[in-house]
Amino acid sequence: MNEEFDVIVVGSGITGGWAAKEFCEKGFKTLIIERGRNVEHRGPEYKDFEAPWELQNRGMPEEELAEDGHYSTLRKKGHLYRTDALHFFTDDKESPYSFPENKPFMWVRGHQLGGRSLTWGRQVLRWSKKDFQANANDGHGIPWPIDYEDLAPWYSYVETFIGVAANRDGLETLPDGEFQPPWEMSYAERFISENLAKRYKDRHLIIGRSANITLPTEEQLKLGRGKCLARSYCRRGCSFGAYFSTQSATLPAAHKTGNLTVVTDAIVERVDYDEKNKRATGVTVIDANALKRRQYKGRAIFMCASALGTVQILLNSKSVSFPNGIANSSGALGHYIMSHFTGVVASGDVQVKEDKFAFGRRPIATYIPNYRHDKLADADFVRGFGFQTTAQHRSSISPPAKRAGIGIEEKENAGKAGPWRFSAFMYGEILPYFDNLATLHPTSKDKWGMPILHIDAEVKENERKMIRQAAKDIEEMLEAGGCSNIVVNTTPDSKHIPLGKQIHEMGGACMGSDPRTSVLNEWNQAHDVANLFVTDGACMSSSATQNPSLTYMAITARAANYAANLLKKGLM
Repeated sequence: MNEEFDVIVVGSGITGGWAAKEFCEKGFKTLIIERGRNVEHRGPEYKDFEAPWELQNRGMPEEELAEDGHYSTLRKKGHLYRTDALHFFTDDKESPYSFPENKPFMWVRGHQLGGRSLTWGRQVLRWSKKDFQANANDGHGIPWPIDYEDLAPWYSYVETFIGVAANRDGLETLPDGEFQPPWEMSYAERFISENLAKRYKDRHLIIGRSANITLPTEEQLKLGRGKCLARSYCRRGCSFGAYFSTQSATLPAAHKTGNLTVVTDAIVERVDYDEKNKRATGVTVIDANALKRRQYKGRAIFMCASALGTVQILLNSKSVSFPNGIANSSGALGHYIMSHFTGVVASGDVQVKEDKFAFGRRPIATYIPNYRHDKLADADFVRGFGFQTTAQHRSSISPPAKRAGIGIEEKENAGKAGPWRFSAFMYGEILPYFDNLATLHPTSKDKWGMPILHIDAEVKENERKMIRQAAKDIEEMLEAGGCSNIVVNTTPDSKHIPLGKQIHEMGGACMGSDPRTSVLNEWNQAHDVANLFVTDGACMSSSATQNPSLTYMAITARAANYAANLLKKGLM
C-alpha cells in the first residue's frame, strides 16, 4: 500500500489482463486490482474434467437458490444457470443493481480473477470502416474519434497473440485478420451457405471466428496453451488453455516479466483525485472480507472493470472539481448505455439427405454478418443486424441421454444419421441514445457501502423496426437456403425487450473529439484527467452488430502503448 505503482489496472477480465500484459512487458510496475476472489488456472474451480455424474447435482442448481431469490438474472439465461460454471457468475442478490420496473436490464457479471474472460462466447469479429463511421454518417451519438485504419494493426496484434480460428471470407463488412485454421461447417450449414451465395451478393453464411487455438504458435506453447479438443466445456475453465482467457494467456505473459502485482478481494470504491495537480493519484478500495478501506497509489489508472462496473466507480469518484463523478465536465458520464438486442428467433428443417452425422463439439457456431450498413430501399430504420446461427443434427437437438429408450436398440440409434434443423438468432445494433443511462441509486447501497447502479435503458422505435425487417429477412433467407417447416418467432411491439441479455453492455464513458460532449479522447484518455484511461466497454461510442470483445482488446493494447510512451517521457 505504501508503494507507488507505475500503472494501476482496475479489473482483471479481458481488457484488464491485456492492459497488465502490455505495461508489464514494457517494464512498468503494474498492479491489478480485482474485486472478486483469486482463481488459479487449472485450479480446483475448473470443472472441465468432471463427467456429468460428477457435477454437483448433475449440473442442475438447487431449487432453494431460486426460492431465495439468488441468481435472478442468470436464471433468465437458462443455458448458463448450471452448476458446472455457476461459481464463475455473480449472484445479484449478493451484488444488487436496479432498473425501472418497465425496463428490465440483465447485467451478467463475473466477480473473480479473470472476470468474464473465463465464460465468454469467444466470437471475435473485427468492426468495419462503416461501423466506425456510422455515428458521423447518420447523426446518432458521438462521432468516433478513431477509424478502422487506426485500429487495424492492433486487431492484428491481438489476434496473433490470442489465437483466432477463422476463415478468410473477403467481406468488406467483416474484415479478415490473422487467422489459424478455421472450424469446419457442418454438412447442413454448407448446404445453406452455398444456396445463399447463389441468391444473394450481400448475405453470407460463414463459420464463426473463434478464440480457440487450432494450430498453436511457439509463443502460445511457451505460455502453456494447447490445441482445442472440441469438447465444448469452455465456460468450465479450460485446463489446456485452448481458449483465450486472462488466466491462460495475458496473466502468464505478465507474470513472466516480474513486474506484476495482483490484489484480489478488493472493491475499488473511487478513483482518488488531486485537486492541485489535476491528476488521479490512485484508488481507494474496500476489503471485500474485512470491510476496511485502504489506498493504492499509481502514476496512471486504467479502468477495465467492465462497462457498467467502470461507470459505477467513476460516478462514485466525486470531488470538488467533479461533484458528479470524475472526468465528467461534459455531463456525458453514464449516458449512451448500449447492448445488442434480439427480437427474432427462427428455425427450419434443412432439406439435405439424412446420411451425415456430426462428430465432436465445435466451440463456435456460424454467422450471417450485417448486410444493412447502407440503408436499403425496403428499410425504414438506420443501422442493421446480423444473425448468430447454427445447424443441429438430431443427436444435438434430442441427444440419446434425453430420449426415452434403453438397451441395444437405443445404443444403435444414438449414432445414426438423421434430420438437421437450422436456427438463427438476430443480433441488432441499438442506437446510442443519450437518455439510456446509468446512475448511482440515491438511497440503496450494497453490503460494502457502495451505492448500487441504477440502469435505465431500453430499445426504441428504430430497433422495433429492425425486428420487423429481420423477421421478414430471415424467413426469406431460410427459404432461399433450402429449409422447410420454417418457424419465425418475433417479440411483439407490446412486449418489452430486455437489454443486456447478450452480455454485450457498452457505453457510459464514450470516446469523442469534443470534451464538451464526450468523456474520452481518441487514446481512451479522459479529457479532464490526463492520467486516467478507460478501455473496457464503457469507452464505446456505438455498438455495431459484432461481438465486441476483440475491439475492446485492440483498443486496450493501443491505449496502453500510447500511455506507456507518456510514462517513459515523464508526462504522467
